[in-house]
Amino acid sequence: MPNTKSAEKRVRSSAAKAVRNRSVKSRLKTLEKKYLATLPAGNAAEVKVAYADVVSAIAKAAKGGVVHKSTASRKRSRLTLRMNAAAKAKAAAPAA
Repeated sequence: MPNTKSAEKRVRSSAAKAVRNRSVKSRLKTLEKKYLATLPAGNAAEVKVAYADVVSAIAKAAKGGVVHKSTASRKRSRLTLRMNAAAKAKAAAPAA
């Protein structure tokens, strides 16, 4: 229970930020799932669009402090590696 007016305000603002952060994190997870769903299909154009969307959202979340910048960097790196691995596998498949 807050004892001062400033503490009451902090409780209100913390609650508002928590709701906003939860929304952003949920959106990140949804975009990541959509991106990972496009990888097996193999349509390069769809994969690139989904990749751009998720990387942009991750960068914005890091900029806003919703996720740590190192966490965002790691996620972007791993998503890029998966995209490159899928592209390499698709290129190698017809030749084999």
